[in-house]
Amino acid sequence: MNNVFVFDHPLIQHKISLLRDKNTSAKEFRELVSEISMLMGYEVTRDIPLKEVEIETPVGHARTYVISGKKLAFIPILRAGLGMVDGLLKLVPMARVGHIGLYRDHDTLEPVEYYCKLPEDISERDAVVLDPMLATGGSGCDAVKFLKQRNVKNIKFVCLIASRQGIERLNREHPDVAIYCAAVDEKLNEYGYIVPGLGDAGDRLFGTK
Repeated sequence: MNNVFVFDHPLIQHKISLLRDKNTSAKEFRELVSEISMLMGYEVTRDIPLKEVEIETPVGHARTYVISGKKLAFIPILRAGLGMVDGLLKLVPMARVGHIGLYRDHDTLEPVEYYCKLPEDISERDAVVLDPMLATGGSGCDAVKFLKQRNVKNIKFVCLIASRQGIERLNREHPDVAIYCAAVDEKLNEYGYIVPGLGDAGDRLFGTK
């Protein structure tokens, strides 16, 4: 699997296990999604460029580094992707947030767009697409396609759990997009859910089931 980064950090793996547990409450689930997203954010933002600046400390002058003004946008796929936004904004509060609304057709299991609102200067920004689950890969591929249609050049896809099928499809349709995930599961069931996965991330985030 090319351009795929799977996180094996003990803290992330521990929290993913808690996330999978069917007895985890909606409150705990939301907190875990936010925490894992923030932990993953360290690696996702590793290639942000720096510039050297001179600052004055209480005891002297220092030449040090700050982020060079690279423009970022976090793009959650509604609705489950919303749960990942706050954790990443804690790391990069200057980032803009766009939204792409997709739902999965129950018969075809393919995504249908119902909403898309992006920053006006999205073509000048690096985009990070957020969705807790990369299952069939349909929603992820469509979200990336929407961004490319708006001339976004640098796109990353961040999820918590991915299926091999979803990774293969996103890799095949958009080989230039790096995929970051905390776990890779082997299969999908007949309803397009990742197995063993964690169930419906949106329902578990918002307590709607």
